Amino acid sequence: MDDPVPERMRTAAGALLATLDEPARAAAGHAFDDEGRRWLEYRPRPRPGVCLADLDRAGRKAAHRLLATALSPPAYAQAMTVVALEEVLDRAEEWRRGRHSGDYWVALYGDPARDDRWAWRFEGHHLSVSMTVVDDEVSPAPLFLGANPATVRHAGRPVSRPLGIEEDLGREVLEAIGPAGRAAAIIADEAPADIVSATRPAVDGPLTPLGVPGDRLGVTGRALLDQLVALYLDRLPGELAVREADRLAGGELHFAWAGSTRPGGRHYYRVQGDDLLIEYDNTTEDGNHAHTVLRRPAGDFGADVLAAHRARAH
Repeated sequence: MDDPVPERMRTAAGALLATLDEPARAAAGHAFDDEGRRWLEYRPRPRPGVCLADLDRAGRKAAHRLLATALSPPAYAQAMTVVALEEVLDRAEEWRRGRHSGDYWVALYGDPARDDRWAWRFEGHHLSVSMTVVDDEVSPAPLFLGANPATVRHAGRPVSRPLGIEEDLGREVLEAIGPAGRAAAIIADEAPADIVSATRPAVDGPLTPLGVPGDRLGVTGRALLDQLVALYLDRLPGELAVREADRLAGGELHFAWAGSTRPGGRHYYRVQGDDLLIEYDNTTEDGNHAHTVLRRPAGDFGADVLAAHRARAH
């Protein structure tokens, strides 16, 4: 097999299933066509699948190993920090909501050992990773990472800031493009309350206004925009990241910003291209609660590989 990622996912999914008893298998396993497969939920609430808090040590480890097949090492570190922040947030809320770092769920759709199309999701508060595998090709979206608190500080210095690069590079793009580009890029004085695509299972067409096109950013601005896109694509393991970058090469990109340009203020940005949507927001009053998502409007939840599968079949 040219791409080892699908095989690694099959192996890890099979290893997870082998650790589960029958009730847990029933909770984790669903038909591929189950409507719950097209699901994105980053708020703290129960969801389809088996909860890691209900698994034994071997089951939890197998779930984490499955998650690791979908993420690069830096992105996996971000994801584990997101999970750990549930305990930090619970303490900050004086334990009132009973948040728990085990409140993450794994769901599988189809049989990874036998089916030519199957999918899986690892999800909980501020973390949602959905992977669809069809004919041994992986469709890797949506991929959501959030952080609350976005930054933990001691004496003014950051102790934890898992999505800091995403914020800093977005600001660098805005600062590098000059007054004219900035005027076109800033689409609103107020940031939206959340990422615009939210938890919708589908994004119908580009989000408007588009903002400033990449070819108007100048050499430095365009280079930084390319770095920003690469940062999000590099959340994926190497083989998938390279494939996605090749798919986007040469396509038009747009960058849009909303809200304050001052660090600590409520702000939002997005990048859009051919079958690409990146969104970032940090829009609470204290500017300390971040959301980020990588989506493929025409390919979310495997729409692209499923369409190719159907075309080959017929």
